[in-house]
Amino acid sequence: MANERFTIRDIAEKAGVSVGTVDRVLHERPNVSKKALAKVNKALEELNYEPNMYASALANSRRYDFYCLLPKHESEAYWEEVEQGQRKCCDSRRDFHVHINIKYYTRNDQSSFEQQAQAVLEAEPDGVVIVPAKLDVTRPFTDELHARHIPFVMLDSYLPDLRPTAFFGQDSFASGYFAAKMMMLIAGQESEIMLMKQTLDGVNVASKQQDNREVGFRHYMTDHFPNIKINVLDLPYQCARKQYNHILEEYFREHPDTHHCITLNSKAHLVGEFLLRTNRRDIQIMGYDMVEKNAKCLREGSISFLIAQHGYQQGYYSVDALVRSIILKKRVTPVNYMPIEILSKENVDFYRRTQI
Repeated sequence: MANERFTIRDIAEKAGVSVGTVDRVLHERPNVSKKALAKVNKALEELNYEPNMYASALANSRRYDFYCLLPKHESEAYWEEVEQGQRKCCDSRRDFHVHINIKYYTRNDQSSFEQQAQAVLEAEPDGVVIVPAKLDVTRPFTDELHARHIPFVMLDSYLPDLRPTAFFGQDSFASGYFAAKMMMLIAGQESEIMLMKQTLDGVNVASKQQDNREVGFRHYMTDHFPNIKINVLDLPYQCARKQYNHILEEYFREHPDTHHCITLNSKAHLVGEFLLRTNRRDIQIMGYDMVEKNAKCLREGSISFLIAQHGYQQGYYSVDALVRSIILKKRVTPVNYMPIEILSKENVDFYRRTQI
């Protein structure tokens, strides 16, 4: 690198000015004449000199406050994994005085998102990580962040119209397409399959990411297995096990030819646990996310496959992108797609969620 080959003294000699003058220019201090500034800038350009922003950031005692706006989640849920990654990044970057503050909003509750977004704005953060709500709900918040020149990174759903500094997550269309392809390796001879969704007061609670997965899933099915019927089953969001049992019992009684199911969210265990309780060994479900409830069903055979999203890594990289952009003044890659990996009971115990 250029700054490894040249010192401030080298720059001063090439520019024909003092070392002190070069130091003032590099640190944007006053009392530098226009003539001297031009000489130093010309020397920097000819030498292709890049200042050591890492060393400068370490020497700076300023505190940086980053805020993360995440959905409320239960213990051992996917978002807990994301949060762990974010906190780990702060610990790794503690020399830069980075602090993380997490705000939680209720999924599918516009007022909850708006209230927490306003709390983030009132805190005057240096940078923000956002798991977005719907586009029209999220846009006023991100517009205000742009107006205040506050960089933000997005997770889960990529909404390019909002112009984030960076995005980390899977290509959701490709993920859904891949999920369908993997499922049909074992269900290609079936006449029907079940697609499990979740609803709240009759409204689908899927995120934009899950909607895009379904588009990819159905695209594959239309292209390759158009004759297989897709039965949609709606399970109410956050209800009692007794109600889940009743709904699932009724579904499988009415659809005896269903042997393979899929869900495009992290709740495959709702069906997997039911299948284990009722000892239905001829039915399996496929889903997303290596949370422990899903992993348990995978090991015991009621879940056939899981697709891993690397939530820990997404959390870590989202905060690290703010560090690199804001503190180290580095250009960050705007779109960062995570790998699409499939887990089975044979390899699930070798999956390392926290590996960076």
